[in-house]
Amino acid sequence: MRETKMSSHLAGGRLNVALLQETMRTELLNLLQQYSGPKVTIWDDWLAGPVGLVAQYSFLKDHEVNNMFLLKPGSLPNITVKHIIFISRPKLSLMDLVADYILSIRAKQTAPVEFHLFFVPRKSELCKVHLTNRGVVSNMTIEEFKCDIIPFESDVMSLELQNDFRENYIEGDTSCIYNAAQALRTIQQFYGIVPRVFGKGQAAKQVWDLLCRLNKEEQGSGNKGAPTSCIDQLLLLDRAVDFTSVMATQLTYEGLIDEIYRIKSGTATFPGQKFVGPDDPNPEETAREKKHVILNSSEELFAEIRDSDFTEIGAALSKKARIIKTQLDERHKDKSVQEIKHFVSRLPQLLANKQSLVTHTAIAEYIKEKTDSFDFHDKIQCEEDFLNCIDSEKICPYIEDLIAQKEPLTKVLRLICLQCATGSGLKPKILEYYKRELVQTYGLKTWLSICNLEKCGLLKTQQGTRQYTVLRKALHLTTDDSDANDKDKSYLSSKYTPLTVRLSEHIAKNKGWSGIQDVLGLLPGPTVDELQTLQPRMTRRHSGSSENSSSIENPRVVLVFFIGGCTYHEISVLRTISQQEDSVVEFVILTTKIINGTTFIESLMELD
Repeated sequence: MRETKMSSHLAGGRLNVALLQETMRTELLNLLQQYSGPKVTIWDDWLAGPVGLVAQYSFLKDHEVNNMFLLKPGSLPNITVKHIIFISRPKLSLMDLVADYILSIRAKQTAPVEFHLFFVPRKSELCKVHLTNRGVVSNMTIEEFKCDIIPFESDVMSLELQNDFRENYIEGDTSCIYNAAQALRTIQQFYGIVPRVFGKGQAAKQVWDLLCRLNKEEQGSGNKGAPTSCIDQLLLLDRAVDFTSVMATQLTYEGLIDEIYRIKSGTATFPGQKFVGPDDPNPEETAREKKHVILNSSEELFAEIRDSDFTEIGAALSKKARIIKTQLDERHKDKSVQEIKHFVSRLPQLLANKQSLVTHTAIAEYIKEKTDSFDFHDKIQCEEDFLNCIDSEKICPYIEDLIAQKEPLTKVLRLICLQCATGSGLKPKILEYYKRELVQTYGLKTWLSICNLEKCGLLKTQQGTRQYTVLRKALHLTTDDSDANDKDKSYLSSKYTPLTVRLSEHIAKNKGWSGIQDVLGLLPGPTVDELQTLQPRMTRRHSGSSENSSSIENPRVVLVFFIGGCTYHEISVLRTISQQEDSVVEFVILTTKIINGTTFIESLMELD
């Protein structure tokens, strides 16, 4: 797990999500302390990054964890400690790896070794039976590490489920629905019962129904959370309600980093060349090494620019450079002893700001190299045409060219799915043409991926109403060039507002669905509009704000739960709305996973 700054960036919002981090870290510590002496942990590869945001490696080393390994095929080096702890999701394929490791270690070790298995976020009887059948349960303790929500920011939390949308819509595995409902129970135990609940989509209704059932089963146990809440409204959104926002390229700074380099558990990895400084003692070695950059709001500069369109980044970095230069130049002025002491006390922060500027200037240069290319320009132009319903009912020449050049399949499928979403389906002849071209160019295995996309509704034929055309105008999803200023006319400025954001905005302003029932009827799946408690909120529990936070003047807190994943662009737009001076709402985002169009398509494909 990578080193991560702890908590400082988690406690700044109205909802103190640092409490989740602290609770889960304490729970992991309690589990580890059951076994005295040196320990080795073997991690499910998928969990290593997310759990690293809860408990970093240095924290674990302080509690006798000597070494850490990833749970993957192969053999381990000789281990000389008494306690070996596996930390894994309850999946049968991972249980086979656990069993293989245990049998291998038992065959090699002469000293007694104790094995322990921590299931995350909860135990599985099926997995325990599987381990029993493999003959490894004897002398092994099985525990539950209830780490079901990973806090990323003061306003962003994620369940970090690997393939939840695929499992639910393609494989018929509703485990993600159960995990989502349990996560909401955790939220309500920490922050109180949310009085109003809204939702849209099949998965949203499934999560709500299961949450109600679980709450009924728990009646009488006394474990309900506070009757009042610091969350005013909960909005459940099924990802299947809005595919368009996922398929379109994100054009914010953070969104483009994720699109091009991918952000994993708050960390992005870049080539080293542009990070070589003039005073670097080993420039060649630095250039060869990958640069890992932690991206969260504990870094002041990143917090300022992360949600901006990329067109604004150059000016923002230049302005920051001038400010830092002015501050550092103050050391040359005549100063009193007191002023010198004050400057010296500020110097570490100034140098940190300067290093931050160097880092983000390098990242911006990398991104600019990509966005300045003709291919990127052509792709964005194609997407804009689809989003504005221009030529969305014809075979797209740009997509034809990509197929002919055998560009990456994910890139081609993403554009076809965007054309399908904005056209509310494709004409049968066009869909068949695309299918034929894809199979002929990329091979027969592509057919299985196409079938998956059809099964979950990303590819379909047109039927009846053009829903997207109506939604685009009714909810003002796109910006016309005539309404845009010069900055907004740049192809690198996002002219599309996600449908999910418009629904969230409406709920926040109108305290319900009133006024858009006709629009809701155009979206797939049932609508949720429920009252959980009639007791009015009197105080804000676990809030990070001051004593007068229950004042009517303070913004309402709306928890938006994306079931199936959300993008950094959606997070950025919701955050921007919350930060407006006249805003009456603060959005907090909970998601099953942070995604982009490429990772979403990849999760649905049948890969080799």
